[in-house]
Amino acid sequence: MEENQIRIASYNMRKARGLDQKRRPGRILQVINDLNADIVLLQEADKRLGARPSALPREMILAETDFDLVDVSGNEISIGWHGNAVLVRKGLPVEQVERLDLPGLEPRGAVRIRISLGAGLTIVGVHLGLRRRDRQRQLAQLSKATAEDTNCVIAGDFNEWSASKGFESLAARFETHSPGRSFHARRPIAALDRFALSQGVALCDAGVDQSPLARVASDHLPIWSDIAIPPTIC
Repeated sequence: MEENQIRIASYNMRKARGLDQKRRPGRILQVINDLNADIVLLQEADKRLGARPSALPREMILAETDFDLVDVSGNEISIGWHGNAVLVRKGLPVEQVERLDLPGLEPRGAVRIRISLGAGLTIVGVHLGLRRRDRQRQLAQLSKATAEDTNCVIAGDFNEWSASKGFESLAARFETHSPGRSFHARRPIAALDRFALSQGVALCDAGVDQSPLARVASDHLPIWSDIAIPPTIC
């Protein structure tokens, strides 16, 4: 049997504020549409202050994309949990949704979903902390939280400038991949955005969207990966 393939994208959208300092959610949605992804993990999807209203209006997502918004916020104001939001291609079944609090000096969280694909796939969207010791604790907690998940992808803004350090908490079960430099969008010098794939998940292809629109829509460039997981075991 053939493996099941899917494209996952991750995008720190900076609350829809571009390098021109204009907040344009329609521009962000155009970048997202151009990724041709099946699942899009967003960071900084909600504004930071007050009740944290969404930077991407729900009605715009419905009208201008082929995605469903996964309910991870628990309210009707935000679309994300600690700014982490998830879009899935219409018709892609989501079985489980979980909000995770992460340790550290500053409030951080992650979202965990399970989709029906082959033998099953767990996807975790993250925006890790600014201090390495916090990030290491956060990754250790995520590894523990996904210990029972056979096929798992952790993706998002890892906030790690090193190419080799800071991922020790994942090393036993995951292989961490960087598709390329994604920050700063005007002149990319750091690979802050990454995918971590558990054993059994194969990386087929990956890249960074360096289109002219993506270079102005946020201070991060979106990343994407085509992955394959084993078929359902009969």
